This record gives sequence, C-alpha cells and structure tokens, in this order.
Amino acid sequence: MSIVMEPEDASPGLNSSQESAPLPTRKQVLAAIPEDCFDRNTFKSSVYMVISIVLTVGSGLLAYLFLPMTWAWLPAWIAYAAVTGTIATGCWVIAHECGHRAFSKHNWYQDAVGFTLHSALLVPYFSWQRSHALHHARTNHMDLGETFVPTRDTTAAGKAWIRWQEIMGDEAFAVVIMVARLLVGWPVYLLTGASGGPARGVTNHFWPAKPFSAAMFPGKWRTKVWLSDLGVLATLGLLGWWAYAEGSFLPVLAVYVGPYLFTNAWLVLYTWLQHTDVDVPHFDEDEWTWVKGAFMTIDRPYGPVFDFLHHRIGSTHVAHHIDARIPHYNAVRATEALKNAFPDLYLYDPTPIHKALWKVATHCNVVSKADVGWKFNGKTRV
Repeated sequence: MSIVMEPEDASPGLNSSQESAPLPTRKQVLAAIPEDCFDRNTFKSSVYMVISIVLTVGSGLLAYLFLPMTWAWLPAWIAYAAVTGTIATGCWVIAHECGHRAFSKHNWYQDAVGFTLHSALLVPYFSWQRSHALHHARTNHMDLGETFVPTRDTTAAGKAWIRWQEIMGDEAFAVVIMVARLLVGWPVYLLTGASGGPARGVTNHFWPAKPFSAAMFPGKWRTKVWLSDLGVLATLGLLGWWAYAEGSFLPVLAVYVGPYLFTNAWLVLYTWLQHTDVDVPHFDEDEWTWVKGAFMTIDRPYGPVFDFLHHRIGSTHVAHHIDARIPHYNAVRATEALKNAFPDLYLYDPTPIHKALWKVATHCNVVSKADVGWKFNGKTRV
C-alpha cells in the first residue's frame, strides 16, 4: 500500500496497485520525528494561550462598548461574530492541546487551562478528552472510529442518504449538508454522538448513562463527565446572570452566541476536511492498522492568518495524528520530517478550502467497499 500525491484538481489517496508495499511500523514512524519536536515549553504555550484569550476577550469588549445593539447594526454584528468566532477558535485549539498533554509537562496546569477554556466555550472538557482520544486511537476505523465515521451504502441509513441526494440533486444536497453540519453539527455530536463510531451506540457527552450508551465512558471517566458538566453549567450560569443584569438576553446573543456558532463551524470544518476526501479510505477491523489510520489524515492550506489564529491545527494535522503530544509550535518541523521520511504516505491537498469543502459535501456522504477499504461513492446511486 502507498499514498500518492495528486495534482490540485484531484485528491490524495491510496494507490491500490502498490497496496502490497510494506508499511513502516509505528516505532519507525515516530523515530523519524526529531526528538526535540516533543518538547513542551510551558512558558511558550502560555504565551500563545494569552494571545488567543486577549484577542478573543478584547474583540468582545470592543463590540460590547462601541457597536450599537440595534437591528440597523445587524450586518456589523454578524461580521463581529464571524471575526470573533474565528479568533476564539484559537482558544479552543489551546484547550485541545491541553487535552492531548501537548501544552505543558504539568498535567494539573494544562487540565486547569483546558477545563477553563473549554467550559467557557460550552465544551465538556474531560468528556471530549475521552472521545477525542478514541478518535486518535482509531482514526478512519469504520466501527471504532470517532467523529465523521462515514455511513456504508449497505445500511438503511446509507441508502436513505443516497436516495435523498438523488431526489434533491447534488448541489442542493451539499448546501443542506454544509448548513446543517456547520451550524449545529458540533452540539448534535456532543448530545447524540452523531457521526461517532457505531460500535459504541448513541452517546452523550453530558450524560454517560441510560438512555444513552455508556460504552465511551468506562470507570472513572463517568465521574469526569459529571465534573465536565459542572464547568459547562457554571458558564451557562454566568451567561444567565449576565442576561438578568442587562435585563435582556440580547447582549448575550450578540456578544457571545454569535461568535460561539462560528467557532463551532470552524471545529466541524477542520475535522470534516482533515479526514474526508474522495480517494481517502476508511477501514474495517481486518484492514485497519494504526499506521494506515494515522496517515489517512490530510493537511490543507489554510493560509498564514488562520494558521496563526488557530495554531496550525489544519496545516499540520498529519503530524498531530502521528503523535498528538507534539506542541503546535513544533508541528511544522515534525511535518517536514514526516514528509521527507515517508513521501508516499504523507497526504497534502493544495485545493483551496472553499473548493475542498464543496467537493467533500457533494461527493463524500456515503462509502462503498473498494479494493482498499471503503471509499466515498460520489455519484453512485441505489
């Protein structure tokens, strides 16, 4: 098996004619990354954290103080929500590094940072830490993966998806899929486990008990879920107090909820595009290996502004899946090392993000069995 680099109008994927080529072991892959890429500098991480927090809170304060809260200023508030939600994604990514133990050598400190930042964004920190660890442990696994696990065309759900796309047409279906996923995809995942691994059933990041499946939160993780709930409840309490003090929910809606929706959209966009493309397969248990799964991650060009604000989460995602303990400020060097050591495995798609999103929404909704794994069937119909 080998991965091939494709031209800009194509997609990176598996070359089935070279499937028999030997793969490196996990130890060999990790050995290709310079040792100092794993160094976690608490001070440097904290500086990036402060930058993200100051930019986010500062944007909110400026809008609250200087933007009139009237319908005539709605376009300005929408622009504010887009900008501030984009900036706040950097805070989310910092908490994400804390959950991976990539922020500091001191677990108590990074858990405090991660818990605070994620709670402020209504994310149950420890619950997410557990589900996200499963996402990394079984990347692109058809049954045990977590987040954006595709639907097989042999299932009732898969056939229904194909039928609806046929009825609506590719373009209309793609628009509906993008709006639904980017607008409410993240809270729906937290509440129902939508797009999660089917082996774990219907999960809930806030309630690790019946009527939901508790398979994702065994043992001590159930207690951590309840602790995560307290953080989210504290944030909701503060928002409620703010609305009460203002005598209206409008300031909360304008200053907090608007950016919150855009931050959620960014999270879904990154996860969707980093693990989905027309030629990138997902695997059954008998085909899946750690190396296959980890390398079925796609780096994409987000540009210098988003790379700065989001700590390169999208442009160095392959290295992040090879070892999530690598801090973002060392990820470029780790990426270059992997690219040089495994040029036939490393995936990069230079397609502009808006074009990649349209392609994925149009052609990557249901998978069919292929020579190598399961691949999105594009125009295939029932």
